[in-house]
Amino acid sequence: MGIIDSIGNLVMKNRIDDLENAVNNPHETQKKVLTNLLETTKNTFYGKKFHFKDISNYRQFTEQVPLNSYEDLFPYIDLILKGEANVLWPTPIKWFAKSSGTTGATSKIIPVSTEGLEQCHYQGGRDMLALYIRNYPNAQLFSGKNLSIGGSQEAYSGNDGIYMANISAIVMKNLPFWAQFGRTPGLEVTMMNNWEEKIKKIAEITTQQRVTSLAGSPMWMLLLLQHIIREKKITHIQEIWPDLEVFFHGSVSFSPYRPLFEELDRDKSLHYLEIFNATEGFFALQDQTDDTSLLLMVNYGIFYEFIPEKEFTSDNPPVIPLSEVELGKNYSMVISTNSGLWRYKIGDTIKFTSLKPYRFIISGRTKHCINVFGEDLFAEHAEKAVSLACRETGAILRDFTAAPYFYDRSKKGYHEWLIEFVRSPQEKESFVEILDRELGKYNDDYKSKRKNDVAIERPVVREMPEGTFYEWLKRKNKLGGQHKVPRLSNSREFVEELLSIQNSLQTEI
Repeated sequence: MGIIDSIGNLVMKNRIDDLENAVNNPHETQKKVLTNLLETTKNTFYGKKFHFKDISNYRQFTEQVPLNSYEDLFPYIDLILKGEANVLWPTPIKWFAKSSGTTGATSKIIPVSTEGLEQCHYQGGRDMLALYIRNYPNAQLFSGKNLSIGGSQEAYSGNDGIYMANISAIVMKNLPFWAQFGRTPGLEVTMMNNWEEKIKKIAEITTQQRVTSLAGSPMWMLLLLQHIIREKKITHIQEIWPDLEVFFHGSVSFSPYRPLFEELDRDKSLHYLEIFNATEGFFALQDQTDDTSLLLMVNYGIFYEFIPEKEFTSDNPPVIPLSEVELGKNYSMVISTNSGLWRYKIGDTIKFTSLKPYRFIISGRTKHCINVFGEDLFAEHAEKAVSLACRETGAILRDFTAAPYFYDRSKKGYHEWLIEFVRSPQEKESFVEILDRELGKYNDDYKSKRKNDVAIERPVVREMPEGTFYEWLKRKNKLGGQHKVPRLSNSREFVEELLSIQNSLQTEI
């Protein structure tokens, strides 16, 4: 073990004490977080509007500060984009993270403060490494490079000095120099806009280096590894990086990708550690080797609240603090953050598997969504796109659902649509083209991953026989009332059940 590796391990091991103190005293820690957030922002525009200086406990906080959707907070975010200071957060905000929205807007634009980077995202990265070293004491992580794939950045046309990017690019761009030293490739390549050129350059550079860890979205990392294996004419990734030991992954479900990574892992020795690092903040990470549940990080400048599942669709739902959650129940997360998001409903749903400490699994979204490939495609997008495709091709729709078709070793993933028409499209090829085009209009993430088939191939539409969806509902005992077929799902469960029901050969458009 080299001197850099030894020093790195020692520093990371010292992080464990602080982490364990917070995890073992979660309610006291969360109380301090809320107090600090309110004190820091009491003189901001938002803090004055809702009288933060008069709030002394959680009950007052819930009574004085409203629950917020993105649409509720956007007028304040728009003020910041236009150059206003001290709106939601007192320190200047120059970075905004882009994330797909659930309305007509193609993207949500989330403010990212310096404090949010330092106290949340970077703290999460340090704790991720510390926990990995605790679990694998013989790790030699710091003796090589971390390969991570970030997004690109762009200047905001409405205000000089403001930049937009996905959160991974923002984190990488602002890393301290010592952290930049330990990762690959350099920023010039990491921030490239053209994916095809970026992946070639990353492969060219990193295959000449000693890489000991990978970090990023499973989808993007898999595309890179498959490119390297094709170009180098090898079978397993250890033929390039014999010292590779761990993949830190997040952003989408890892389940469909794990078998593909294991195919590329000759020795089946690669470790996997999941993180929940969202656009809005770094929330949790996997702290145990034999349990994929995620440890809630209570000391990152984020105050957590939760909406019980039965209240997801309520206009004014009751909200509970962390101290009142129960095992095995679904909750929608509400966050107040050190980047100025206040009582913000992020849409992610979780289910606690442990209360001492607080661990959970991500159970889904409050709305139907496909996010296997990082596309964040919501039902609203799907319904608009399908409606327009029907209108332009003379079709009449009866029902539809869609789900991902996962990667295999030689083929990229795509979305599979099962559609039952009252009247079929006049031009079936045009229907698919319009559907694909309109989805890209409503969703930037889908558009970027479909461009040149970079990550998702053209959608496949299967026309279902009359009565297919009715029979599915009948078999589920869900005829009448409010029951309906889920529009979108990360799982193929509904699609496979519907395909098994059809009474004639499926027709692929």
